[in-house]
Amino acid sequence: MRDDIRAWLDAESGLPDQPLRGEFYVDAGIFAAEMRDVLGRQWLYADHVSRIPRPGDYFLFEVGGESIIVVRRKDGTIGAYFNVCRHRGSRICLDRQGSLSSFVCPYHAWTYDLDGALRGAAHMPDDFERRDAGLMPCHVRELEGLIFLCLAEGEAPDFDALAEIARPYLALNGLATARLAARRSYPTSANWKLVVDNFQECYHCAPAHKLYSSAHSKDKLLAFGAGPGSGPVDAAERFSGELATWRERASAAGTWLDARAEEEDDIRSIWSVGRLPIKAGALTESVDGAPVSRLMGRFAEFDGGHSAVAFNVFSYFLASNDHVVMIRFTPRGVLETDVEFQWFVHPEAEEGVDYEVERLVRVWDVTTTEDKRITEDNQAGVASSRYRPGRFSALEGRLSTIKRWYLHEMATASVPSHEELGA
Repeated sequence: MRDDIRAWLDAESGLPDQPLRGEFYVDAGIFAAEMRDVLGRQWLYADHVSRIPRPGDYFLFEVGGESIIVVRRKDGTIGAYFNVCRHRGSRICLDRQGSLSSFVCPYHAWTYDLDGALRGAAHMPDDFERRDAGLMPCHVRELEGLIFLCLAEGEAPDFDALAEIARPYLALNGLATARLAARRSYPTSANWKLVVDNFQECYHCAPAHKLYSSAHSKDKLLAFGAGPGSGPVDAAERFSGELATWRERASAAGTWLDARAEEEDDIRSIWSVGRLPIKAGALTESVDGAPVSRLMGRFAEFDGGHSAVAFNVFSYFLASNDHVVMIRFTPRGVLETDVEFQWFVHPEAEEGVDYEVERLVRVWDVTTTEDKRITEDNQAGVASSRYRPGRFSALEGRLSTIKRWYLHEMATASVPSHEELGA
């Protein structure tokens, strides 16, 4: 590890109540370590199973410098493989999605089955063992229709524990069979940690997000705007009456689910789940609180609640009674982060009859467009020679937890030197 980076990490561990120093948002060596030792130990949301319904259907998931082929295999299961030919390393799939009976490298025509096994390699020596040259697999798991990948080279971290906690929230909306109604991308020219930190605090909601703030209870945003632990205790106390009234309503409807967050002694995890009311009189998260589609899953009536699952800092599930929003933050480079939103509705909902796309996406489309600008301005500022981290506010409590998690993950990072990076 470079001595300067080790010193920065050591110094930051004693400063839990303020953001990271500027180098953490611009340094190529730090980003390389994050790809291996932070993202490499996470289960990242890739997409919904509806994107690959038939054998041979595939799409590419790209994170950092890696490209992963996610494919529906012939037996109906889902496979994931690094998009790297085992001959001389060429990319195999060049189109972002498609349908194939096999994978053929465009360089020397090495051919692979949908299960990753090498099927054809012309003019190879007699002692060449094809069984040793299949595509390199990537860890893949499915949860209620959601496909998750882990880039870990060895054993992947546990998936089942969080899956069991998250499953009731996803199943409540019938996510496994839901229909994708819209997909929007907001590529953001900023380091992924700035994108994550912006999403994990609601200190900026009132001044920066007028529409989003108007769609939610003011006290809720102050108390839980970015999830458990993101706001001050007094705000939570003010919100307690509104929460209790709604909880009785949801309990009577059978749609109340207890909120949980990561255990304090398990800093390797950074997740939370819960349901909260949207605001008095609102049936769903929309501009006017009125329904934007038909009820999903187990909902027999609108209970005015909103579900949230943070699988980690990169993948989120947000759901009203009539639609689901899946959010994915994917680092692509030191200063580039892919931000993608997906909106899901009832599998039989018809566009133009049950929902209108622009009305469905309005709240988060406006909010995320605003977030893109905010975060890119933030990146420009932290790159300045005069940037000095300030203190977190009472509405940024979640950021202290995320910083502790990040520093823990980086503590064992093997950061390459400038020479190793070719600098």
